[in-house]
Amino acid sequence: MSNIIDYIKWRGDLTFSQDPFNEIDNLILSQLVYVELNNIVSDNAAHAISLLDASKNFFKQNNEQDLLDHVSMTKNAIFVLKEMAKSNRFKNAKLSRYVNDISEQEQSQFSAITIQLDDNSIYIAFSGTDATLVGWHEDFNMLYLKQTPGQEKALAYLNTFTDLSMPLRLGGHSKGGNFAIYAGMYCEKSLRDRIIAIYNNDGPGFSRDVVMSTAYQNLLPVITTIVPESSVVGRLFEHQEDYIVIKSENKGLKQHDAMSWEVLGNHFVHAITPANQSVLANQAIREWIALIPRDKRKEIVEAVFQILDAAGIETVDDFLTLKLKDIRTIIQTKKKLPHETSDSISDAAFLLIKIVIKTFTSS
Repeated sequence: MSNIIDYIKWRGDLTFSQDPFNEIDNLILSQLVYVELNNIVSDNAAHAISLLDASKNFFKQNNEQDLLDHVSMTKNAIFVLKEMAKSNRFKNAKLSRYVNDISEQEQSQFSAITIQLDDNSIYIAFSGTDATLVGWHEDFNMLYLKQTPGQEKALAYLNTFTDLSMPLRLGGHSKGGNFAIYAGMYCEKSLRDRIIAIYNNDGPGFSRDVVMSTAYQNLLPVITTIVPESSVVGRLFEHQEDYIVIKSENKGLKQHDAMSWEVLGNHFVHAITPANQSVLANQAIREWIALIPRDKRKEIVEAVFQILDAAGIETVDDFLTLKLKDIRTIIQTKKKLPHETSDSISDAAFLLIKIVIKTFTSS
């Protein structure tokens, strides 16, 4: 089945002026922010660079094999960039305002890029969760924080666009989709009025009080959420918006990889309903959240990542290759948590880890 690379090869001869923006273009543009473009794309809007030139500079500075050796669901974004640079549809897009800010201290992972298209519109892409636990830590911090550092940065980034009058599309894959919605909710009104679409590509939702807020409800008409059949990340927390369920050539958690999403013509291959595994995983996590008092959530999340760190689990891929001895190590690590961590906190943390392990290893 075709994917976004095949789409670029098929549709790449047509500019956006000739063939309007669609849901697949959104996913393609959301992948650009996963390419490390430091010293290639400026953080200044006045120094925009064409996508074609950015691609040339990137591959001059980087060895493809070295990039492929990195363990990440997002490493194929470099090949999306390479193919885009060959196409009339994308090669003349102007890239600017690139930011790449990852802070382990803040448990924050934030990147963004501005893409000006030939139809005189702007797509702002926010980065999502990669394979590292730093990114996943911030996802789960959403359980108790009203505003995560990444969400704050997304809002501040969007609010720098008051000097422009072009139509805006916001989007992101994974957590980047959450950032796009958050920024759209709370940005300056003059900006919000210019937003014509927000795309959440398999990204987590929000707490119930946020999705019931006026700011969120007012934004619903422009939000499009897209999730693969076995989505886990994209069904975390609360969603009020309608979502499109699509097919993926992968199974289980690996469906989070945007390169696996199936494409037919100028749209994704839609499915009827989420897979049973996705529904059960989502239900298990919701039930877990309902059992945890809000004032204990921070301690529990910290305990989860203490256990994972001490057990040597650094990436999502480590879950996908868990062996019995690794699970024994996690159990032993849970018993060695600091004395100030109560049994109820460690038990709740361990229950979440068990849910995650079951979800990942049943793929």
